[in-house]
Amino acid sequence: MLDQTYRLLLGAGLALATAMVVSLATAATKYTAAFVSIEQIVFVQYFFCMVIMLPSLWCRGLGFLRTEQPWLHVIRGMAGWLCFYTYYLALDRIPLVDASLLRNAAPLCVPVLLFFWKGFRLPILRWLPVLIGFLGIVLVLRPQGSGLSLWHLVALGSAVTLAGSIVTTRALALTEPTARILFYYFAFSAVCSVPLAVAHWQRVSLFTVTLMTGIGLSIWLTMWLYTRAYSYANASVISPISYCGVLFTGLLGWLIWGQVPGRSALIGAVLIIAGGIGSVYLGRHKPSEE
Repeated sequence: MLDQTYRLLLGAGLALATAMVVSLATAATKYTAAFVSIEQIVFVQYFFCMVIMLPSLWCRGLGFLRTEQPWLHVIRGMAGWLCFYTYYLALDRIPLVDASLLRNAAPLCVPVLLFFWKGFRLPILRWLPVLIGFLGIVLVLRPQGSGLSLWHLVALGSAVTLAGSIVTTRALALTEPTARILFYYFAFSAVCSVPLAVAHWQRVSLFTVTLMTGIGLSIWLTMWLYTRAYSYANASVISPISYCGVLFTGLLGWLIWGQVPGRSALIGAVLIIAGGIGSVYLGRHKPSEE
């Protein structure tokens, strides 16, 4: 019993650390975007993560990269890359907390993607938190009661692509080791980032390189912490704690940029978080189709 409690607390602590690192990376990205293009930040982030994994790959040998699901790796890499790219684009133009909220709507999109991809039908009860969460998304998409925001829609796109990354990662994890999944993800994303980075290249100072390297390190650390958290606790524990990242991000947005969420955003935040947690909780016993 003590061992189980210890593992649960350790998993929760790692999930909280993940949320804090993600929040700091989010704020650092918004700050760095004032000096270089988003495309450069994305490229350096993935290039740095790929370089970190090279020593591990060297020890395992090139045979470790042999896979029977190359196209699933491609789809997973494309989804993950688009998730960060759209998220960073939105960060540069809308409040931090709004972008973070919309990206964290990914758990609500997962059942929808599974329905269209595998024809998996959810019990009616599991659609309830999804609908609650999407109502919250509508409120966040119309900040201060204004018209539909284009950049808020871009942030929502990061949630959809993150959901695609989650679904394909689940499928790959059935037959592929984590290190292989991560390497292909980082490598594919780095390659995809090159053309846009070259097209939007700006002069880079040593200070900016340091910032971008820090962002890359934080993304690698985030994935490591997140993976470790799930090795100690299940999704019904990790997911609610992950939403603390929205609170941390909102606090940083207020302290650094003076961004205060409006009433509609706050109500939307409550609904999105409630829907996300409810969706994970009701789906904690996953069928094999997922």
